[in-house]
Amino acid sequence: MSASIQWKRFQQHLCRIPPLEMTLDVSRMRFEDGFLERMAAPMQLAFESMDALERGDIANPDEKRMVGHYWLRAPDLAPLPSIAAEIRSTIEEIKRFARAVHEGSIRTSEASRFTHLLCIGIGGSALGPMFVADALGNPGNDPMRVHFIDNTDPDGIARTLAGLVGRLNETLCIVTSKSGGTPEPRNAMMLVDQAFRKAKLDFSKRAVAITMPGSQLDKTAKSHDWLARFPMFDWIGGRTSVMSAVGLLPAALQGLDIDNLLAGAAACDAATRGHDMHGNPAALMALMWYSATGGKGKKDMVVLPYKDRLLLFSRYLQQLVMESLGKRLNLKGERVEQGIAVYGNKGTTDQHAYVQQLRDGVNNFFVTFIRVLESGGSAQEVEPGVTAGDYLHGLLLGTRAALFESERESTTITISRVDARTVGGLIALFERAVGLYGSLIGINAYHQPGVEAGKKAAASILLLQRKVLSSLSKSPKTAEQIASGLGVPDESETVCLLLEHLAANGRARSDKSDVPSAMIYCKI
Repeated sequence: MSASIQWKRFQQHLCRIPPLEMTLDVSRMRFEDGFLERMAAPMQLAFESMDALERGDIANPDEKRMVGHYWLRAPDLAPLPSIAAEIRSTIEEIKRFARAVHEGSIRTSEASRFTHLLCIGIGGSALGPMFVADALGNPGNDPMRVHFIDNTDPDGIARTLAGLVGRLNETLCIVTSKSGGTPEPRNAMMLVDQAFRKAKLDFSKRAVAITMPGSQLDKTAKSHDWLARFPMFDWIGGRTSVMSAVGLLPAALQGLDIDNLLAGAAACDAATRGHDMHGNPAALMALMWYSATGGKGKKDMVVLPYKDRLLLFSRYLQQLVMESLGKRLNLKGERVEQGIAVYGNKGTTDQHAYVQQLRDGVNNFFVTFIRVLESGGSAQEVEPGVTAGDYLHGLLLGTRAALFESERESTTITISRVDARTVGGLIALFERAVGLYGSLIGINAYHQPGVEAGKKAAASILLLQRKVLSSLSKSPKTAEQIASGLGVPDESETVCLLLEHLAANGRARSDKSDVPSAMIYCKI
């Protein structure tokens, strides 16, 4: 393609969101002539589905739920006055609570004020807040230093707590769980509680819950007189919860600008609500996904932000995109096995990592570059007339050009700077694109049956582990013998793996032979 033709494509397919100083360039996607016209009718249906969702129609038919994350930054759009009032009151309570913590009027007798924040959650209850904290935080200047526990790994939990030794008396804890029964945050909470007790500190005097009213966690927080409880809403999914108390409370306590975070998302929503797909960046993004993957997920999305502050964005998008779009069945119940795999790191780290394969290897991906105009930091020249920020920007443009020369497709999102407004806008842009693309391919983008299936499978394995433990004796037994004795001979492999785990943690003794199935175990 000649330079003049590419320039015309760039001018033709550059979509702007002026209030956010944000643009989307899709000129380096190789969609065929007539593609946008052919997709006009399906996209119109997607727009209508999105309109119905925002009106409060049941958008998650499997769970018979409304889907209302757009209302979080525009309460006036909520279908019921009670929902709008609850959104507003929650935001005001978050601000009041954060102010009181920063001023020291909410504190414990062991410290003059809270200086550290420990957030316990999993999935969307951690990924969104972690991304926002890393993107917008300024360690050393923020009124509270934030830490996260986002798994049930006891070693990981111990490492996080080790960083708080001597500071637990100044640490405020947020436990986030919609139901209160999700194992990962429940387990982490128990281990954190144990650490506070060892330090002779009362966990409940520095604990805050974010959960559904009436949940198991809500009852625990109420009965133990925790500092505060903030609501999670039935109509918000975890992966779209960052603009609720889930993300806003940690951000406000860290000292971040939650008003502009919400305002940026609202501005992007307004720009992506219109039905003109040529002027709607979320619609264009969804259409480019469809073009690149054939509407079948045939290619992966590589997210490359050229800014350290956006390092965690690809990780955040993995859940938003893959949990939303990775579905076996469509809305008609037909097996379709849809989805788009997402991975990424940051520029220019990737110049020295997997860009080599992107440039010369298998062409099974498309790239989303995120370009930030303001360099920030030092403007010192590292060469005559060249700053470190110039190098960063030059490497982005060079990689983009090199990939295009090798017939690799890419889109480029440009923002002026990384601040609360643009971060809110980026989140909202991808949320809307995911919803529109879900409609284009006819799947439910708002449930997660695969995640629930995994939880049920884990529960059955833990039940089997309890039975295995109760069956151990001083007499040596193989995994096969134990499985047969429990009446589950087909589970010999799982029993063997469980016994390996138990032995490694001192809860069983093993005498391993060369054949795994013949491992001999006895109770300690």
